[in-house]
Amino acid sequence: MLVKVFGSAVFGVEATTITVEVNIDKGIGYHLVGLPDNAIKESSYRIAAALKNNGYSLPGKKITINMAPADLRKEGSAYDLTLAIGILAASSQINASEVGKYLIMGELSLDGGLQPIRGALPIAIKAKEEGFKGFFLPKHNVKEAAIVAGLDVYGVENVLEVIDFFEGKGTIEPMVINTRDEFYKTLDFPEFDFAEVRGQESIKRCMEIAAAGGHNIILIGPPGSGKTMIAKRLPSILPPMTLKEALETTKIHSVAGKVKDVGLMNQRPFRSPHHTASSVALVGGGSYPQPGEISLAHNGVLFLDELPEFKREVLEVMRQPLEDREVTISRAKFTITYPSSFMLVASMNPSPSGFFNDPDSPNTSSPYEMTRYLSKISGPLLDRIDIHIEVTPVPFDKLTEKRNGESSVEIRKRVTAAREIQSARFEAFDNIHYNAQMSSKQIREYCALDDASLQLLKTAMERLNLSARAFDRILKVARTIADLEAAPIVVASHIAEAIQYRSLDRDGWLG
Repeated sequence: MLVKVFGSAVFGVEATTITVEVNIDKGIGYHLVGLPDNAIKESSYRIAAALKNNGYSLPGKKITINMAPADLRKEGSAYDLTLAIGILAASSQINASEVGKYLIMGELSLDGGLQPIRGALPIAIKAKEEGFKGFFLPKHNVKEAAIVAGLDVYGVENVLEVIDFFEGKGTIEPMVINTRDEFYKTLDFPEFDFAEVRGQESIKRCMEIAAAGGHNIILIGPPGSGKTMIAKRLPSILPPMTLKEALETTKIHSVAGKVKDVGLMNQRPFRSPHHTASSVALVGGGSYPQPGEISLAHNGVLFLDELPEFKREVLEVMRQPLEDREVTISRAKFTITYPSSFMLVASMNPSPSGFFNDPDSPNTSSPYEMTRYLSKISGPLLDRIDIHIEVTPVPFDKLTEKRNGESSVEIRKRVTAAREIQSARFEAFDNIHYNAQMSSKQIREYCALDDASLQLLKTAMERLNLSARAFDRILKVARTIADLEAAPIVVASHIAEAIQYRSLDRDGWLG
């Protein structure tokens, strides 16, 4: 008897439906074809034990299973449940009339229990597109798949629940999630709040500007000055995600298997890889390419602490994703593109000892050590960072202040208002949503300067030895400062403030 059941394969952030054809005939043997990997080939042992421990068995006949399309590689253990139900239906141990109307995925334990799978959300989206009646998957993944309206999503804990459903012996209630209610559960009291930061008012202002315009930022300062503490609080002042952004972000985390028993992700991600991370860990890859840290930070923040400690070649692979806001991973047989639109926040010490030009510190670095340390950060990478700010240690009287600073919720209101101005400005552009994404053409159009502002910028570039690459960055940041004040045009005061945020372009740093 021939039976068709359906599973799904995930490539990038999109799913492809896999037809599993199970044929049982005279003879003995178990033949699995259709480019399965080792995890799928080993499934016969898991399936045999799971069925035996639940009162069923593999038929003692010739079992031929084809996973179509046969020229597409399938990988992972998530097809165990699909294959098990197909074998039971083809051997007439369960009713086969309804199995083809459902998409079935799950990894089996030897006792018949189900282990979580990756990519439940993109699979559910594809199942709805192709008109499946429902989707069976492990209970651990049910919330992320139930985001998709118009599809019955059944979370199961044991293979027996699926068998009983098709046999009509039991009922399983589909999981229902109101996507909008789930999405609007925002945190008004973030875990990390700017109110806890003592002093550092100029740095807070800098972070507000970076958040408002989506600008990449680098913090330079000695150890203990608060760089990491401030960076961790950046997501708390970013505008709330839109429903579209939340779906994009959840899909990527679902593919990576990092959605932990939640439905829609409504908080912007914050990723902080260690400086020993490889280029594959950062941008993604592997024999079956998985998203890297830059994709997991999509619509959120990627924080690189101690930037010069990262290997130079690791940092260089970020240049193209920072520009294109997506990363393409090419392999011999296929190419996958992951979105990677993130805010880069980097921090570094000003020298190997951490105390550059500090007269009170006994730890000094030679000019050679300084040059070697700073040369790890290339000019083209710095070219993609809009704001450079020096962080100084907090004085004792500020540390012991009892008065709390401004809260993240208050700052976020201003940031959100500025982003709304930018959304309206760039409404006609598909790929531009905030100031940091402006091209040279848009900079000339939206950052037109009067004579006084032009003269100020010219004087600053000459006196401070600012590089040519700083010119566009200063204009972008000035436009954001103007948006925070709801000012229609960029004036001299906005330019003056933006010039302060180019520390690393000054002569004596990386010149």
